[in-house]
Amino acid sequence: MPDNLPLPDVEARELSAQLVQVLRARIEAAGGCLAFDAFMDLALYESRLGYYCNAVPLFGAEGDFVTAPESGGLFARCLAQSVACVLAQTGPASVLEVGAGSGALALDLLGELQNLGRLPQRYLILERSGALRAEQRRTLERNSALAALVEWVDAVPEAPFHGVVLANEVADALPVKRFCWSEAEVTELGVGWRDGRLAECCMAADPELRLRVQSLARSGGWDEHYCSEYCPSLATWLADLARPLEQGLLLLIDYGYGRAEYYHAQRVMGTLMCHYRHRAHADALWFPGLQDITAFVDFTAVAEAASDAGLSLEGFSSQAQFLVACGIDRILAQADAGDLPRFLRLSNEAKRLLLPGEMGERFKVAGFSRRLRQPVTGFGARDLRSRL
Repeated sequence: MPDNLPLPDVEARELSAQLVQVLRARIEAAGGCLAFDAFMDLALYESRLGYYCNAVPLFGAEGDFVTAPESGGLFARCLAQSVACVLAQTGPASVLEVGAGSGALALDLLGELQNLGRLPQRYLILERSGALRAEQRRTLERNSALAALVEWVDAVPEAPFHGVVLANEVADALPVKRFCWSEAEVTELGVGWRDGRLAECCMAADPELRLRVQSLARSGGWDEHYCSEYCPSLATWLADLARPLEQGLLLLIDYGYGRAEYYHAQRVMGTLMCHYRHRAHADALWFPGLQDITAFVDFTAVAEAASDAGLSLEGFSSQAQFLVACGIDRILAQADAGDLPRFLRLSNEAKRLLLPGEMGERFKVAGFSRRLRQPVTGFGARDLRSRL
């Protein structure tokens, strides 16, 4: 158990205990060892109990982490330049945001698109969490005129879609399978029940997982023991987002690597990471439902899935380079240095977004287009597609 984490309050621990009972029942139904991706899906998305579906604060100072949109409006102002570039090419267009968090990005992005004269006809939000939908509504109510453009949907639209599909820090929360490789043998890791508590367990890898891991081991030059993860639902998820996009851009922003770096021989314990009260740790079994569980994104897998879905790679960049290409330096130069408190807030926000030790290099931006006539703003600087 992590030593440096504050103990949740009694009410939160009771909520987690209810989820543990659900998990225990699923473990028993699975024969004693539940695959990790099934555990992760329940821990994050189980109705009323999972991390993204209960009432425990997620964002900001009272939550567990701060995403780029929650750190201020600078991120959205830059992103609007890229979105506006696409909307200008697609005529009557829409924006679909997948997993809209607190709603801060939707509000700030719409506000800047309004300033640019490029408001979409509608702004769709695909959000499976009822608790987050309620928070997004509260956020957007700050501007009733912009809120009128927003519509929540339960699934990706079936009708042809023109515009931008946006997923900021969503792919990292897709459930992953965990595995260990040793002397050419592959074992799948799961979650069981031992001594009155959740515990890691091992299960035989199915043929698909075994072949995938053995291929990764050969290309990665792994040594005797190696553990990592992969996301089995990524290709289907991305194909679903791409299917209705008749003209426009699919834009993914997340922390991750190209495959060679993701499965590098020295990365022997994978990329799984948990967040609780602004602390990162690796124990995914600690109070399920009260902490975020994520894994870095394999952007090579993303690019392969996008290609299979008929999309073209528009660009792949670090977040820092993308924001520079979107004019973040120009926005900072326009700030009034005489308003010292606001200027300092903006400067600190820029540091968080750009610095290599913060979000600047860990986060990547991948754009995939269909039937666009001109290059998309944001990918004119350093292109990292050679890392895919």
